[in-house]
Amino acid sequence: MPDARRMLNKVPEVTIWFWVIKVLCTTVGESFADWINTALGVGLINTSLIFTAVLAGVLGWQLSTKRYIPFVYWLTVVVLSVTGTLYTDILTDSQGVPLAVSSSVFAGVLAIVFGIWYARERTLSIHSIITRPRELFYWLAVLVTFALGTATGDWTLDLTGWPPGISVLLPLGLIVAVVVAWRLGAGVVLSFWLAYVLTRPLGANLGDWLASPGSDGGLGFGTAVTSVIFLVAILATVLYLTRSRSDVIEPHDLTRTPRAANPVRERIMLGYYAVVAVATAALLVWAHQQPHAAAAGEGDTPAPASAALTPDQATSSFPPAEIAKFHTITADTLAKLNSGNQAAATARVTDLEKAWDDDQPTLEPKSEQAWTFLDGEIDHVLKALRAPNPGKATEVEALNTLLTSLS
Repeated sequence: MPDARRMLNKVPEVTIWFWVIKVLCTTVGESFADWINTALGVGLINTSLIFTAVLAGVLGWQLSTKRYIPFVYWLTVVVLSVTGTLYTDILTDSQGVPLAVSSSVFAGVLAIVFGIWYARERTLSIHSIITRPRELFYWLAVLVTFALGTATGDWTLDLTGWPPGISVLLPLGLIVAVVVAWRLGAGVVLSFWLAYVLTRPLGANLGDWLASPGSDGGLGFGTAVTSVIFLVAILATVLYLTRSRSDVIEPHDLTRTPRAANPVRERIMLGYYAVVAVATAALLVWAHQQPHAAAAGEGDTPAPASAALTPDQATSSFPPAEIAKFHTITADTLAKLNSGNQAAATARVTDLEKAWDDDQPTLEPKSEQAWTFLDGEIDHVLKALRAPNPGKATEVEALNTLLTSLS
């Protein structure tokens, strides 16, 4: 390799700080995208175009640097997190692609990226990102891991119906399993990329847990407070890394002798990973077959609220403009369903979910009882349209009930 093609390694050393800030970036990135998409009314497609343009600029900045700069590197990771998440959301929400399919597609794309990368460079180690092609392969792989992590994380939640607090445990447990395998001799590169994918659903689920109200199993901080907490933590960590340089891979480190590979142990650990994968699949199948806690809550919550409130009493507690907004989205969803476009109806109802969640910090304090009443009916609509085998009669009934309440 000609020396002219070599450069300083522009990615950080993999320390505990690497994983902490990776999870923080994941949470903040997704929250910021949701804010632009729903709170500002920009829309999913326009938000995706905006962040694609931002990604081009930020990635160009990262590629133009001569060394690892924490602020530039982690800004690139945040924007990649947002962009990868948006690409998955486009497939799921706008195009109606099932999460199982998008998860499989992104897994296949990631395998292709790794295959071409290894065939060309003969290594996937981040300690060897010292040429432009390797740097480009690295960032492409990072983008796909965010999209894959989003798809698999959302698919898991759809299958299980787990509340936010419980949903954190699965990716956290799998990351612990990867760390155990690495300590016992599993391949370093394989272990790194497995953990990298898993931090995406971990960060998203952690954010949901902190932001969701207590009635939904969360801590009730809200999306704004949660985003501020994580943003401050990111800035503090980046400042520390900039001053300490504790995650800088020095030039002399590039020639260090890596941990000696033990082919026998690596084969054993591949079997261990296979067992973990089978056990995880079995857990998800079991959870899918159970009465979902979230679904039970959806079915049980409206009953007492309905007994205490009429629809007029519920809607009178909130600004008419907000009620009109929810009514418009619901009516639009019903129209798409009646026209036979199930995918478009399912995508449109996501706008209702996001708009309702975004307005929760404002609406719930006005009347918790009224908010619970409408929240139960909206949950019933979401459950009907997102059922594995949705029935039109059930969907129409749920939408009409909600429209009556919103009228």
